[in-house]
Amino acid sequence: MDVAYLIYLLIQAAALILGLCVHESAHALAAWALGDKTARSRGRVSLNPLAHIDPFGTVLLPLIMIVLGGPVFAFAKPVPVYLGNLKHPKRDEVLVALAGPLSNIALSCIATALLAALGQMTIPSTEWFRVIYYVADFLQVLMLVNLSLSFFNLIPLPPLDGSSILVPFLKGEALNTYYQIQRYAMPILIIVLYLLPQILHIDLVGLYFNVTVYPLFDLLQGLALG
Repeated sequence: MDVAYLIYLLIQAAALILGLCVHESAHALAAWALGDKTARSRGRVSLNPLAHIDPFGTVLLPLIMIVLGGPVFAFAKPVPVYLGNLKHPKRDEVLVALAGPLSNIALSCIATALLAALGQMTIPSTEWFRVIYYVADFLQVLMLVNLSLSFFNLIPLPPLDGSSILVPFLKGEALNTYYQIQRYAMPILIIVLYLLPQILHIDLVGLYFNVTVYPLFDLLQGLALG
């Protein structure tokens, strides 16, 4: 395997794992702040990857998708939240859900600031240039990965975070149907990510990213690189 490609994969993996850890920790931290200590008691307010990694969703599934050549999708262990412990269950469920995507946007902004600072550094030697090059590459990947995680999770499809925005507006049978749909989330995501683009040549996620993730990434990259 080409060394440059291996480094590229490692950078992608590190950015994805960091983004997932921040995302899940934000969910746990928000739940704790709003009255539910369950996730905190299970060590989920942590940037330690071992606290969040799901062997299938975080490791095996992305590898399979890379081999198949399709879009890469990954997920961490769900953060346990007991709505009955929250002070205002319906409202707080939305706040806990939004904490994850917002944390990824915040991490993208931090990476932007670090990249801008890196661009102002004086490079003392050729060896340092190579190190700074890889750090800059990592920060740009971190920006894009976290924007992708944020906006993908804002899609209003169970069990993605964006679907929780619907909860305050659902009652009775509609709410029960919403929770039942969550059981079929993986087949639905596979259809949206793979079958529609492959069979009908309709890339809904790509179209969505074209008006959300990529313009914002270009903006942040422009700010960082001047």
